[in-house]
Amino acid sequence: MGGVVAVHLLVLSLLGLYLRCLCQEDAAVYIVTMKQPPAAHHYEQVKRFGSSGVSAGASGAFNTLNKPRNASRTNTSYSSYLIRLQNLLLRRTLRGEKYLKLYSYHYLINGFAVLITPQQADKLSRRHEVANLMLDFSVRTATTHTPEFLGLPQGAWAQEGGPEVAGEGIVIGFIDTGIDPTHPSFSDTLSINHYPVPAHFSGICEVTRDFPSGSCNRKLVGARHFAASAIIRGMFNATQDYASPFDGDGHGTHTTSIAAGNHGIPVIVSGHHFGNASGMAPHAHIAVYKALYKSFGGFAADVVAAIDQAAQDGVDIISLSITPNRRPWGLATFFNPIDMSLLSAVKSGIFVVQAAGNTGPSPKSVSSFSPWIFTVGASAHDRVYNNWLLLGNNLTISGVGLAPGTDGDSMFPLIAAIHAMKNNTTVANDMYLGECQDSSYLDEDLIDGKILICSYSIRFVLGLSSIKQALETAKNVSAVGVIFYMDPFVTGFHLNPIPMDMPGLIIPSTDDSKVFFDYYNSSLVRDEMSKSIIKYCGVANISGGLKANYSNTAPKVMYYSARGPDPEDNSLADADIMKPNLIAPGNFIWGAWSSVGTDSAEFEGESFAMISGTSMSAPHIAGLAALIKQKFPSFSPSAIASALSTTATLYDKQGGPIMAQRAYRNPDSNQSPATPFDMGSGFVNATAALDPGLIFDTGYDDFVSFLCGIDGSGPIVLNYTGHTCEVSNMTGSDLNIPSITISLLNQSRVIMRTVTNVAANDEYYHVSWSAPYGASVAVVPAQFFVASGQQQNLTIVLNATMNSSFASFGRIGLYGNLGHQSIIPLSVISKITHSTTPRRRKC
Repeated sequence: MGGVVAVHLLVLSLLGLYLRCLCQEDAAVYIVTMKQPPAAHHYEQVKRFGSSGVSAGASGAFNTLNKPRNASRTNTSYSSYLIRLQNLLLRRTLRGEKYLKLYSYHYLINGFAVLITPQQADKLSRRHEVANLMLDFSVRTATTHTPEFLGLPQGAWAQEGGPEVAGEGIVIGFIDTGIDPTHPSFSDTLSINHYPVPAHFSGICEVTRDFPSGSCNRKLVGARHFAASAIIRGMFNATQDYASPFDGDGHGTHTTSIAAGNHGIPVIVSGHHFGNASGMAPHAHIAVYKALYKSFGGFAADVVAAIDQAAQDGVDIISLSITPNRRPWGLATFFNPIDMSLLSAVKSGIFVVQAAGNTGPSPKSVSSFSPWIFTVGASAHDRVYNNWLLLGNNLTISGVGLAPGTDGDSMFPLIAAIHAMKNNTTVANDMYLGECQDSSYLDEDLIDGKILICSYSIRFVLGLSSIKQALETAKNVSAVGVIFYMDPFVTGFHLNPIPMDMPGLIIPSTDDSKVFFDYYNSSLVRDEMSKSIIKYCGVANISGGLKANYSNTAPKVMYYSARGPDPEDNSLADADIMKPNLIAPGNFIWGAWSSVGTDSAEFEGESFAMISGTSMSAPHIAGLAALIKQKFPSFSPSAIASALSTTATLYDKQGGPIMAQRAYRNPDSNQSPATPFDMGSGFVNATAALDPGLIFDTGYDDFVSFLCGIDGSGPIVLNYTGHTCEVSNMTGSDLNIPSITISLLNQSRVIMRTVTNVAANDEYYHVSWSAPYGASVAVVPAQFFVASGQQQNLTIVLNATMNSSFASFGRIGLYGNLGHQSIIPLSVISKITHSTTPRRRKC
């Protein structure tokens, strides 16, 4: 803790001095990597070859994932050596000049973040010790029923001993906005099964005024925060951002509880009980690395520091519900400090899961790029909260709102706020007044006993107006309920159900809002001469929205969920990598909420919130990965990814194909069957993933060979990894992963895959497949026997049968006689039947 606090005290104390000198010279934060291998790679070399230098510890013990345990990770000799070299480089290169070093990275990558001018950056880039130099960039943030929807109580939890042990011994590290440690979802006193902090975890808990001693426990085992890059830019607001691991936003508390929140925590919002919440792995441990903030999001320099520390502390899983604000520039999207540090994390045996992003449904919108990262898109689950508006003309309109209904079947008169102004109000068309934000302008005598109509404009989205204030207004003027109609300019905004403590709803569709307002206007009786309203004849009844409905088709891919194909670079060339890897519940997800959380104003002051996004999908997978890791401690990150992918389901609850929404406006009216670029391998099947039968395993060296296969990548690979590229023709489709994506099928292609039987018994498999349109597929062998613990090679031959420039899809299925099955999606983006010069991946 002392080191982290010291960094921030140093930054704060020197801020004025350095900013005065540097900001006039256009200083910026740069992330610099050096050529010496980082500590994690060094320890791997020690393990393989031995060394008279840094010791691997008395036992020299490493687990089967090549992940160094405490003895190696806590030996500081080599890390201290790297930091000394970094400092020496800066002193020699920038002798007599002013600069500010923000972070030393030494575990996953060897480098540092530094505030310097462009001229100083140029000097550093020319030093032979420097491998890479990149300008810092910004990043952004991207459950009562979902355990039941995923079948955990009767499936995965039951098989492994129930929620009281689910995830035990596994530490999940969260890179997010922090955590509220006072929330019961993170208490260690609610379980009858008391569990110790895992011996392999060595993290600490920062102690600050906002995060006092005792905040951490046997559940929340570590907490730190990283904000140096944000502070030095002058963007850090101590009042609302908190210089501690405490969550002033809400997002981090929410995502953490989805993955590993305690089991059976009552969800009470606005006085209403919505069931009991549980994380996917309720007995897993939590380590928090706060690197994102309410005011501004975050920066890569801080995120890389958080990832580096999480790996050094010994987390088993890293969950990132964050994405970059733009595609990384350079030779390929994979070559950026965040992805490359995560590659080293995977090398250390850490499973990494990241949100796909919320920029769908357009193609190539995915913001998680690399094959070593497990990318998760968002789906709906089968629970929805709907309330309805019944109009006097018997028309029914669907609404959104966690609210009670009006009394019985009675119909109540309607009155719009803009028609209920006091006589001395001359700004009846003011947007603010139409949004019901100030009761002092409204005539209570006119509104008493009626349903008040308010507009829901862009100001609500921006946080300038709020539902809570409108409800307060409605109560102040004695309205019996409130209806919000959607302003047309809010089209495409995803509206979560919002808690209301009086009858009410929001009409989320602009088309339905027009229908509603047409009815209201047509029912007004006006004076023929003055045209003033003399009678309000429109009536309505609001049905309650507190009871969940489970009748909808689910899962389905939400329109905002980012899509593939995976962009390889900023020119949007296609990578031979399938993204996303999978979809998981991300829509209308209940999760714990910070006591001061402000990310969703409508849940401010509540202990739970219902939020949507791929941010909610990623921690579902992080928690389920903890269950797999608990059952299979020796599984590599790729093995965990394979178990999740090959067992995914392709069908919804009704047995039909999973659908994907394809438009912002009226998304349920614009949907079609999902493809691998929408949903990856499909929707996660938590129970099946614990018994995958076969796995596809890929190692760190394979990922390096893939990177070396990108033309011109040799120097960059050497800079980031210390590996010298040999001649490599490997593409993403050659990686031993449970999917095949070919951006250009030039006549014919032979793909190899190797499967390993991780089941307890030997098994016979037969193979079947469906070919992408315009291509043929053959798999050899078409049937095989594989003993437990043994491997089987598969050869897949694809031939283009027609020229085509649009993507088409198929699948390969491996079906075992003991019930195991592995499904591999095939994607071919472009096909050429005549001979031509193969496309170079890069120039």
